[in-house]
Amino acid sequence: MSEMFFYDYAWLCQHQAQHTASEIWQQPDLWQTLGDELITHKPDWFTFLAPILAQADLRIILSGAGSSAFVGRALAPWLREKIDRDVIAWGTTDIVAAPMQYLSASRPTLLVSFARSGDSPESLSSVQLADQLLPQCYHLIITCNPHSQLAQYAQDNPRACRMIMPEGSHDQSFAMTSSFSCMLLSAALMLAGETLPDWRHALQRMTDCCRQLRETLSPQSKKIASSAFQRYLVLGSGPFAGIAEEAALKMLELTAGKDMTRFDTPLGVRHGPKFMIDGQTLLVMMFSPDAYTRRYERDLWRELQHNNRALQLVGLSHHQHGMTDTLALHDDHEALWMIFPYLLFLQMLAFERSLHHQLSPDNPSPNGEVNRVVQGVVIYPFHGSGVSNVQG
Repeated sequence: MSEMFFYDYAWLCQHQAQHTASEIWQQPDLWQTLGDELITHKPDWFTFLAPILAQADLRIILSGAGSSAFVGRALAPWLREKIDRDVIAWGTTDIVAAPMQYLSASRPTLLVSFARSGDSPESLSSVQLADQLLPQCYHLIITCNPHSQLAQYAQDNPRACRMIMPEGSHDQSFAMTSSFSCMLLSAALMLAGETLPDWRHALQRMTDCCRQLRETLSPQSKKIASSAFQRYLVLGSGPFAGIAEEAALKMLELTAGKDMTRFDTPLGVRHGPKFMIDGQTLLVMMFSPDAYTRRYERDLWRELQHNNRALQLVGLSHHQHGMTDTLALHDDHEALWMIFPYLLFLQMLAFERSLHHQLSPDNPSPNGEVNRVVQGVVIYPFHGSGVSNVQG
């Protein structure tokens, strides 16, 4: 590929940006490949999941560390509505540090583990703790690395199923992009695909749209990234709250902490975090396709436009709805299909901001203070024999 986001590939290599650029750019193609692979392997994973999901008292825990945890936080509210099961999202970093506070032995549990490398110390420890402490525990392991410890854990385990993301999703760059979106899409379709009418057609529409957005949004992302903001606030409701959390982290990671970032919900931001909005703040709001939810979002949007405190407002929507300062990215009323164009733009924005700060997006922390696969974590054996039912 000779050019991405209007950058020559040689220029990207010179600025140590080629991996991040290509991993953002390739996503629509990977999503289409993933859809095909899910269909091909459906006899395996559907046979495993169907009887588990049929249990009315099932608890589903979506878990990961860092961006992998935010996959679960984005999916949990959407899945809870779609499949009418108790779906919660907790980080492996929470479970490993205090397993008695997060695991309940009174109910069957499906632990869905998201991991790019599958070798983070908390990833393996959390599934081992669940098996140690829960009498009826099943595992769905979604990872980008088929050779990881986590992927190997699922082999020859009758209570575990693994799904390896398409080749190319195991990002070489520091920040998770392809890996995040592929794992999110995979879990959504495996756990709730049966509730989505003709999801293959909807996936095709979304990927076609995002292929176009890579180019049409590039000038806007460059312009916004070069503005004089020093604070970055991302807002979203429901599943978009998890995407806002991921977007805030992506900007923080790719700018090596040069820009102050925060995420919240349009209602939650009123309870104190509005203090962050000033003349140095870029505020991005993701509008929900749900008409009821959008009423609250539009109230805040109009208020922000009226008081004119932020340096810049950028709205992301499935339709402009007569609102100024908004980008209409994809006309679909299903929240799942809006996640990916929103995510694509937010990744592009963080990538361009990294270049604006004259950093190397592939490795914004060359001194090694923060690493691609976390280091320095010591896992201690847990000797508890039972799990409390506080969360049950």
